[in-house]
Amino acid sequence: MTDSYVFFPSLLDQDKAMNPKITTQINFDDITELFRTAQQENRNFLFEYEVYNLLARSGAETPPKSILIPRGARPSEEELLALPGEKVVLKIVSPTIIHKTEVKGVRVVEKDPNKIRSSMRRMLYEVPENYAAWCQANPDGMPEVYRGLTGEVLIAAISRDLQGVLMVQFMPPDSGAFGNELIVGLRNTREFGMIISAGLGGTDTELYAKRFRKGQAIVAASCELIDGEHFFELFRKTISYRKLAGLTRGQRRIVTDEQLIECFSSFIEMGRTYSVTNPAAEFVIEEMEINPYAFTDFLMVPLDGMCKFSLPQRVDNTRPVAKIDNLLHPKTIGLIGASTKRKNFGRIILDNILAEGYSKDNIVVIKPGADEIDGVKCVPDLTSLPEKLDLFVVAIGAEQVPALVDEIVDLDCANSVMLIPGGMGENEESKERAEQVIAKINAVHGTEGGGPVFLGANCMGVISHPGKYDTWFIPEEKLPKNRELKPHRAALVSQSGAFMLHRSSQCPELAPAYLVSMGNQTDLTLGDMVKYFKNSKEVDVIAVYAEGFNDLDGLEFAKAVREAVLMGKEVLFYKAGRTPEGQTATSGHTASLAGDYMVCESCIRQAGAIVARSFTEFQDLFLLAENISTKKIKGNRLAAMSGAGFEAVGMADSIQSDDFQMQLASYSAATVSKVAKVLTEKRLDKLVTISNPLDINPSADDEAHAEIVRVLIQDGAVDAIVVGLDPLSPAMHTLDETEVPAFSMDAENGIIPLLSEVVSNSDVPVIAVVDGGRLYDPFRDALLARGIPTFPVCDRAVASLSLYIESRLYAESIRVGITQ
Repeated sequence: MTDSYVFFPSLLDQDKAMNPKITTQINFDDITELFRTAQQENRNFLFEYEVYNLLARSGAETPPKSILIPRGARPSEEELLALPGEKVVLKIVSPTIIHKTEVKGVRVVEKDPNKIRSSMRRMLYEVPENYAAWCQANPDGMPEVYRGLTGEVLIAAISRDLQGVLMVQFMPPDSGAFGNELIVGLRNTREFGMIISAGLGGTDTELYAKRFRKGQAIVAASCELIDGEHFFELFRKTISYRKLAGLTRGQRRIVTDEQLIECFSSFIEMGRTYSVTNPAAEFVIEEMEINPYAFTDFLMVPLDGMCKFSLPQRVDNTRPVAKIDNLLHPKTIGLIGASTKRKNFGRIILDNILAEGYSKDNIVVIKPGADEIDGVKCVPDLTSLPEKLDLFVVAIGAEQVPALVDEIVDLDCANSVMLIPGGMGENEESKERAEQVIAKINAVHGTEGGGPVFLGANCMGVISHPGKYDTWFIPEEKLPKNRELKPHRAALVSQSGAFMLHRSSQCPELAPAYLVSMGNQTDLTLGDMVKYFKNSKEVDVIAVYAEGFNDLDGLEFAKAVREAVLMGKEVLFYKAGRTPEGQTATSGHTASLAGDYMVCESCIRQAGAIVARSFTEFQDLFLLAENISTKKIKGNRLAAMSGAGFEAVGMADSIQSDDFQMQLASYSAATVSKVAKVLTEKRLDKLVTISNPLDINPSADDEAHAEIVRVLIQDGAVDAIVVGLDPLSPAMHTLDETEVPAFSMDAENGIIPLLSEVVSNSDVPVIAVVDGGRLYDPFRDALLARGIPTFPVCDRAVASLSLYIESRLYAESIRVGITQ
């Protein structure tokens, strides 16, 4: 054998195959050397045989034996017959051809020297022609090196780049049936760093991912937030696992759980090691994919592999995030941009700051030629400030912002700055302006003290009830404030100010203590804000609306979510840009890339957040989190009851979906007896059959509803209760300002005080449903004001509660898993 042929390791021996719990170490030194060699050859990728070499050193299953036959070599018969078996697989080796099957770059031939030679010669001519045709039919996918080439010139260029043919040991799979191939990969993402994914493999992987419902074809997770065993638990839920484990009709197991865990663990460890987040990483894996793994006699056989790598580009976070406290609880506030003559944005902001009760003595307005505005002192410029500000609110034109930021930084006159103006990177015209501001901010962050932190730009402002100020630029006439309403121990952080504004207008009952508009994340990021609020003594619930993350801030955000969950807090999350169209719209609005929704949702959900799928669901989950976060969630057993029969049925129909599952509780004999007693006392025993859900009849009065809820709370097999309060029932007190005492919701013996007393003394969450028109809005508001989450329709209530409970149980499993 000449030096021009390269042999690679054989499959695991039979002993190890029969004992998959044998552990092996990853040889990182040898893997790093593979990357070094490729880099020295001016490559940022590994050839397929080098990927097999990498796998052989990865501590997991090793690849089949293979031989590289370089282009132009003349192998002997002995060399062509060196691999075991009756057939061999021939694969074209090229730096540009990724999907070899599509261009007939993969062929299985009999292990006959003449047939092997003729197949190789045919491939070296036919593959360039096929790939040239593919490139011309798919110009967007054409490699950069071939752009502008056509016809014979393109074919010649492709042919020149062919390195040769890889001859691989043929390993006949146990089954060629649908679902019996596995894809496992690593990908370095901009927002979340290194991601591992696994699922249905083969040539139709992308089709499976699109056509199967979420989490059934492909699962993904952050390498830094998961280990092999926990990733395997995610994978167990996929169709791929059910097929491989022989759990579907006519199938048999073809791989052990231990083999899969070993494979996933190996990929995760390589992902952590060759990651931009690893300060010691010499190289970063940009993308590595084995597609597919096939299975032969309980061996995992990689049939194709690719790997791209790069040199690490570090992303440093030097922001002085401790100054977020100055931003949210400022002792002094400065404002620029307020008019003395008209209600411009700056003047409205000043009005709202004062209306919230912030002291005029602690505010200063930058306004040349004016002594005061509405009793607030004015100074002509920043150099005239009496002291360093905790918060400086900027409400001037975007074109003036770069010069002003320079002055703020140079004078060191503020601990935090709120940039209200748009036109700071949302479009191409303002991109240069935004880059100028970002460069100045990053430069000062690298100095001692770090300079101020900046919120925005394109920021609607902040409402901080603990800080006693409101910098939203919405007039009171457009958004009336109920300052008698006690804020909840919650924070709403939104990349879109309009989203937050409309939620506040539509659902004033949410009333979080903090409402923070992030804007473009020119400086402070979503991750920074969650890190701050996870330690806040004012907040138990953190709700976040995100459109895009800065580089690696998705990972920082996920880590902060996990830490908040471990501290007993709840995090609610909604991510915009779930579709390509939505991503385009999001990117244009925030100047941040929307990113891969599936990866984002997976990472944040696995970190422990409650993930909403719609705006309505976000509102509903936020309402639940604010009101029942202190209640105990022991399981997912639901008690449902209503005086309206359709609601009882509707609740039962709503306990399951593709994304959640609850079960109806089975009542104890003692509970049934106590409910029967209430029904008898109310003369309803002849009308009502005790079951779950419980239809207690429209003639059931307020006391019957409250007492049955009290009984159900005491049943240890009930984890949550949804009660329909039929507002149109003549037996219920549900009307405001009525002349009929029997209908008045202010009655001392009405459902509001009765149910409130029961709920306040209960550790079991109780959810109300008031299905009626606007006439019953005051009734709903009264229940909400007493901490009872109230929904307008039963299916929405049950669906939201189901998602909430499922997420609470998962969060608790995280806490238990960490502490054990």
